[in-house]
Order: sequence, then structure tokens, then C-alpha cells
Amino acid sequence: MNPEELRKIAITQKESNAQYKHQICVCTAAGCVSSGADKVKDALNAGVKKLGLESTVQVKGVGCMGPCSAGPLVRVKVRVESEGEILYKEVTPENATEILASLDTGKKIDKLEYNTDVPFFTRQKKVVLENAGYVDPDSFVDYIGHDGYEAMIKAYTEMAPQDVIEEVIKSGLRGRGGGGYPTGLKWSTVAKARGTRKFVICNADEGDPGAFMDRAVAESDPYRLLEGMAIAAYAIGADTGYIYLRAEYPLAVKRLRAAIRQAERHQTLGNGICGTTFNFRVEIRLGAGAFVCGEETALIASIEGNRGQPRPRPPYPAASGLWGFPTLINNVETLANIPYIVREGGDAYGSIGTEKSKGTKVFALAGKVENTGLIEVPMGTLLKEIIFDIGGGIPDGGKFKAVQTGGPSGGCIPDQFLDMPVDYESLAKAGSIMGSGGMIVMDDTSSMVDIAKFFMEFCMTESCGKCVPCRVGTVQMHNLLEKIANNEATEDDLALLQELCDMVKNTSLCGLGQTAPNPVVSTLRYFRDEYESRLVRKGDNGSKPQPEEVKA
Repeated sequence: MNPEELRKIAITQKESNAQYKHQICVCTAAGCVSSGADKVKDALNAGVKKLGLESTVQVKGVGCMGPCSAGPLVRVKVRVESEGEILYKEVTPENATEILASLDTGKKIDKLEYNTDVPFFTRQKKVVLENAGYVDPDSFVDYIGHDGYEAMIKAYTEMAPQDVIEEVIKSGLRGRGGGGYPTGLKWSTVAKARGTRKFVICNADEGDPGAFMDRAVAESDPYRLLEGMAIAAYAIGADTGYIYLRAEYPLAVKRLRAAIRQAERHQTLGNGICGTTFNFRVEIRLGAGAFVCGEETALIASIEGNRGQPRPRPPYPAASGLWGFPTLINNVETLANIPYIVREGGDAYGSIGTEKSKGTKVFALAGKVENTGLIEVPMGTLLKEIIFDIGGGIPDGGKFKAVQTGGPSGGCIPDQFLDMPVDYESLAKAGSIMGSGGMIVMDDTSSMVDIAKFFMEFCMTESCGKCVPCRVGTVQMHNLLEKIANNEATEDDLALLQELCDMVKNTSLCGLGQTAPNPVVSTLRYFRDEYESRLVRKGDNGSKPQPEEVKA
């Protein structure tokens, strides 16, 4: 389809949406579905049919609305032309009749209402998640009716490939998969690389414990991801793309497959995209859940049908990646930023965030915090604002102790850094990383030794075994943490643990081993007393510390 035909679909869809008097959006992301959202949606549809309201009431499934712990969530817009919306939480199928009855009266159902005039909603800035909660992830026409594909049409018909890259460079976007490498620089490198063909890979192998950002975006707004990939392909000259997606994300797999089929049908993927001569196809490759396949070269090996193990770099994938061809690899969130950057301009995106960390960041807020769920905030937002304002603080009046960012590759940040802006540089100074965006809050009941042991066990289990420092070092570090946790270790064991951290970090082949010591290093740095209180001291005759001594 050419741009005129696509825009005609968009206009028709907007007119179709406007014809309804009332709109009811039901969150059908994984969190709400697991709480029974599908049954709520079915009950609402059945009620609409029973009351003969099909021409006046629109019921549709949408993506993640944010406060996952309060699902199933339902957003009601009484009179579509109005600005007001009502958000209901913990909705059950039995509430359907009451919700439908409230449409004509305009009265809120107090027992279900979720107050949206609170920091959780007002302090956020939606860029990646601008469509989530509003667009039906199963509908191509609904996506395009919300200005979807406007950026791709602009790129393909009004901009040269280098112009697209320049806008991405101007935006200051950095890779949201962990390292924060400048996205525009990576695109430029692949575009300049010599090769008879090039590839775009979306890294959706999100494996950090407590992280669900990429999963939510893929489930909630699959067409946005495909649009971002299509723009990237045009910019670098790629003809094929792969989405490397965890098989543990069945809803995301289902919706992305359906989205690819519909996109090909409307020629926003495949041959002759947007009426041009440009061709770009996307395929899905399912990962078996190996954490190491989040590393670029291991991911490439897996797509090629080989064992998912990293290889030394250089050469980097930008020069020699998939099957030896230049390959661009970005994660879901990075690619989901692209439509906004092209549509609004690099300067508009660059005006958000800090000088060196531009734009917004999506976080999965989890752990001992009142409001768990998916949030998006400008880079540079203070840590205390995220945890205590947006997150609502520690439940039951508990005391904040630390927050883990960056998953197994990150570190534990104590309360002394609550006034720290959350950006790449500040997190690095504090001994952690941004990572893909997991943020796990801990209260004063958490044992930092046990936390470190948990993440080391994860890294030990997920090590591919290719290099000795990671394969053996993580096991030895876990054994030492086990001894410390059981009050069986000595000061020599603690010194050995620190030595191993340094060795594994500096000699491992890939990022998994190089960052595996981070949780140990950060907890030793800020909570060393918890380690020392569990040691067997010289002169104790091998006896373990008494319980009160351990507590002290």
C-alpha cells in the first residue's frame, strides 16, 4: 500500500472510533490476563450485546496500563469526545453489569476506582509506552488509527537513509539493553560496513530476574516494534530482520506473529513497502531461555542454529555478524523509541532527560514497593522519586534498604544514594548499571548476603561454560557465599571471595562473566558488616557465631 492508502485507513479508523458514545478498554497484557482480564472482557462484550449497545459502546483489549499489581484494569471513557477517563482496578466479570450501567449516569464506581491523580501516573513521561493501554495490540488498523506508521512513511518518502541516522544521532538515544552504547553511532557503523546484504536483529531475550519491560512492549504494542525495525532497516540498508524472543513469552510470540502477518498484508513489511522499491522481511526466532543469549554474539550463534555461546570481539557484529554479514542489534525498547524520534524529530527527543542520558527509560518496578508495575520516566529522575513518589514507598511502613538495578549484572544501591539522578553515569559511579531496566526494591528485612548468593547462583547456572573464569569462578564464588550464609566462612574466605570477583570480572570472555561479580562487589562495598557478622573469627575454635551476634 502507498502512503495515501495507509493514511486513508487511518482516517477511516479514527472516524470509526469517534462514532462510539462510550469506550471501554480492558488491559490484556500478561499481568492482567493472568488475573482474569479475558473473562472480564468477555463479560463486558456479552453485556453490550445483551443490552443492544453495539453501536454506542466500544469494548476492546489494549496493552499494559502500568500498575500490574492492581489488575485486571479497565479504563472507561464516558462519552468519547470528552477528556475524562476513569480507571478501575481489580475488576471481575461480575462488575461488568455495574460498569455498563454507569455509562449513561456518568457516576464513578467508588469501590473500583483507581485514583490516577497520583505520582504513579502524573510523574511519568510516555514515549515508548505512549500507545500502551490505548491501542489494541491485535489490530493493525487500530495502531495506524493512533498515528502508527506515520514515522515510517515519513522516513521512506521524505528522508534519505543518512537523514534518518542523523536524526537518531541528534536524539542522543543510547542502547537500552544494558551498556548504553550510542544508537546513532551503531547505526552509522553498520550503514558504512561493506557487505552484499545486512541484517537487523531485535534482541528480545530479556532474562533479568524481575524484568518485564521488553515483554510488555512486545505484548502491548507489537506494530511499534515492527515499525522501528523497518525504519532501522531502511537506514542501514538491510533486507531481513529477526526478532529473537524468549519462548517463555507466549503472548508476545502470538501477537508478534499476528502483527507480522497483518503488516505484510498491508505492505508495511515485505516487498515494496509503502509503495517504494524497498523490501524488508521479519522473522521470529524463539530462544530456549538461556540468559547468555542476551549477549550479541551468543544470540547470533543461536539464530544461526549453533549453540548459544559468545565469541571474542572484534570483529563486532556491526562488521561481521549474522552469517558473517554486517548486523545491527538493538533491544525492544531501543527500537520502540525510533518512531517517536523520526516523527517528532531528534531535537524533541533530546530535550528529554539529561545532557549525557537523553530521553526516557522504562523500568519494571518490583519487590518491596507499594506500586509494582511498568513505568516510564525521563532520564535523570531522582531515585527517591521513583521509589517513594511513583512507587509509593515501602509497604506497611517498612524501611528502605537498597534497590537492585541491572539484574544479575547490576548492583545494590543503598539509601545514601536516594537523591541520585537515575542515568547511565550516576548508576555507574554508584557501582551499578542501568541494564535493561529491572528495578527491585528491598526493605530492611532483606539479607544482602542472601541477595548476592541468589544472583550468583543465577549466573553460575546460566554460564555457558565456554571460558574457565566464568565456568569455574562463578561456582567457587557461590560456594564461598554459601559458606558465609551458613556462618561457616573465615576472614580468609572473604578475602578469597574479593579476589575471585576481580579475577572473574577481568578475565571472562563475555558480559555475563564480566558483570557476574557486581552484586557481590556492591553488597561488600555498602553492606560489608553483614558479611563480617557471619564470619567465624580466629579463636572461636570453629564455633559459629551465636544468633544474637549474627543479628548484631
